[in-house]
Amino acid sequence: MPKKSASSGRIVYVCRECGKESLRWAGRCPECQAWNTLEEKVSVVSPKSRSVAASFAHPPEELSHISTASRDRMPLPLPELNRVLGGGLVPGSLVLIGGDPGIGKSTLLLQIASLVSGKDASVMYVSGEETGRQIKLRAERLGIKGDGLYLLSETDLDVILGQIESLKPCLVIVDSIQSVYLSEQESSPGSITQVRECTLRLMQEAKANSIPVFISGHVTKEGAIAGPRVLEHIVDVVLYLEGEPFSSLRLLRCVKNRFGGTNEVGVFEMKQEGLIEVPNPSQVFLSEREGATVGSVIVPVLEGNRPLLVEVQGLTNTTSFGLPRRTSNGIDFSRLLIVTAVLSRRVGLRLGNQDIIVNVTGGLRLSEPAADLGVALAIASSFRDLPIEPELVVMGEVGLSGELRPVPQLERRLAEGSRMGFKRAIVPKAGSRNLHVPQGMGVISVSSLRDAVRAVWGKGAAIEKAQTEES
Repeated sequence: MPKKSASSGRIVYVCRECGKESLRWAGRCPECQAWNTLEEKVSVVSPKSRSVAASFAHPPEELSHISTASRDRMPLPLPELNRVLGGGLVPGSLVLIGGDPGIGKSTLLLQIASLVSGKDASVMYVSGEETGRQIKLRAERLGIKGDGLYLLSETDLDVILGQIESLKPCLVIVDSIQSVYLSEQESSPGSITQVRECTLRLMQEAKANSIPVFISGHVTKEGAIAGPRVLEHIVDVVLYLEGEPFSSLRLLRCVKNRFGGTNEVGVFEMKQEGLIEVPNPSQVFLSEREGATVGSVIVPVLEGNRPLLVEVQGLTNTTSFGLPRRTSNGIDFSRLLIVTAVLSRRVGLRLGNQDIIVNVTGGLRLSEPAADLGVALAIASSFRDLPIEPELVVMGEVGLSGELRPVPQLERRLAEGSRMGFKRAIVPKAGSRNLHVPQGMGVISVSSLRDAVRAVWGKGAAIEKAQTEES
């Protein structure tokens, strides 16, 4: 195969996972560490295109002369979505929604389109994967009439941009970004080059005309949006729609927001009529809990600025194999190993021959260390076959020496527990001074994991380390 001349462009190697460009091929991407993902591309830069781009560039402005006056946000009739977006849609913003296939991305986008569209507002819904008839069938199932909602089944981005210029909608939705393409690019739709260039064009259109744009993106097998670093650096807001395959609950999580806070979570429930808001998530997460149960404990966690009560379950069983297994669902696996080691070494529970399984109900994924104490007590409850009182909530980070470290916003967690009817709480002693305790709730401050075990079941429940070593 003849080599391309220098005048036609230079050869670069682009990672199809993260979009990193390299001048030399390597078996492993230096950016994302993925194997066998570098693909050969020809980078062509036209001097004419550079001059055209330069002619449209804005001259630099002095910071003190830049006006901050702008249009207000566009609030949506979905409070949970407004919470995640930081108060509503910002004109000219580019919002990316990612999620597993069938999780409900298209359903959510169609509901957003129907809420914004009307007699005085038009919305353009672009679908590169479905026909207008298929979208119409979904709209009928959701009870959407479609006044002011214009459907376009197209994958050529030049045609899409032309229709946007003609219609001048107040909102544009593209489902999905991996299905559209630019004809001047030689690569196929869904490639890193196409995804990046199409997203850049949509961003320029959104900024130039102050039109908010929603785009949906597929995820990889690891759960990240395909080409994550490419898309997440371009767009203004990144949302993930999460949920367990056999659960009706859906969590809309914000991981990037140039116009508001991050790590906010909106809770929805998938029903026949679409995604329905859950105004009281704590009640939903605890709806199937039955009184005092062995291996079950309630933990107040923070998702963004919202405290939620979730149930952490633990199960121990004598292993039938040579090496015991550790399984976690909703809890970071490394945190489970740390808590298990501390229980064995500092509290004295002999877990070396036990299979340990930890689960967070409702499909929620806990990433903050404040859930460590709940994981530890759930495992201890199952191992000792002792139930935990149903009106107790626990929180605290477990250190390697068995100490309990403070958690942020302790008062807000206690207030949520009190609102849901819980009467007692176990909290770390450090950070609990001058604590405002809700009326009717008793707080037990402990300094170590062993003290927490004793506070739950009494002094005889914790196995002393010395006795364990003697046995």
